[in-house]
Amino acid sequence: MLSLSDVRVAYGAIQAVQGISLDVGERELVALIGANGAGKTTTLRTISGLFRPRSGTISYEGQDLTTLPPHAIVGLGIAQAPEGRQIFGSLSVRENLDLGAIRRRDKDRAALGADLERVFDLFPVLKERLGQAGGTLSGGEQQMLAIGRALMARPRLLLLDEPSLGLAPLMVGRIFEVIARLKAEGTTILLVEQNARTALEIADRAYVLETGRITLSGPAQELAANPAVERAYLGG
Repeated sequence: MLSLSDVRVAYGAIQAVQGISLDVGERELVALIGANGAGKTTTLRTISGLFRPRSGTISYEGQDLTTLPPHAIVGLGIAQAPEGRQIFGSLSVRENLDLGAIRRRDKDRAALGADLERVFDLFPVLKERLGQAGGTLSGGEQQMLAIGRALMARPRLLLLDEPSLGLAPLMVGRIFEVIARLKAEGTTILLVEQNARTALEIADRAYVLETGRITLSGPAQELAANPAVERAYLGG
């Protein structure tokens, strides 16, 4: 479904991503793990069109994304829940969710209503907070809102950037339960996550990114058992 080939991204003279290649197959959950500053968020933002690669290609279902603007990429079926949630704090929960659907080609009220109910089924607290300003939600509730907003675009490929960041362990467990459910329901997911142990538990495959380069890749269970990965990321 998604393919990156020798993608390089730079901020001025700083090479943030140095020739990475990765693939995500339909209905897969692929994890991208690595330390802070490894280039994980830059990779997701480049897929979403927020950054332009200096070289290399990014294709989605055979279509080149390299020069497309972000709104066109969302329209193709790719949505992102970004690092730090980045919800609209002054807007209500409902308004944030409505914005998630703004690039959808179908404006059928019944379809939009059904997707809204799906979000509420995944995150019942959002229904309770529907008229509340997004900025007044707890960190965990804001993360739920960020994922719910992305789901309102009805993505076929969901990009999740550090969904557990800054959350209490109980909330982390809840978020990952929802991610596993989305995978089971057929959503293709590319997950960037510092909580490597939990990410590898639910992923099909994974890539290890270090200082802008992919150093390891393979089935998630194999990487979880790799001594180098265990020492660096799993506390072994």
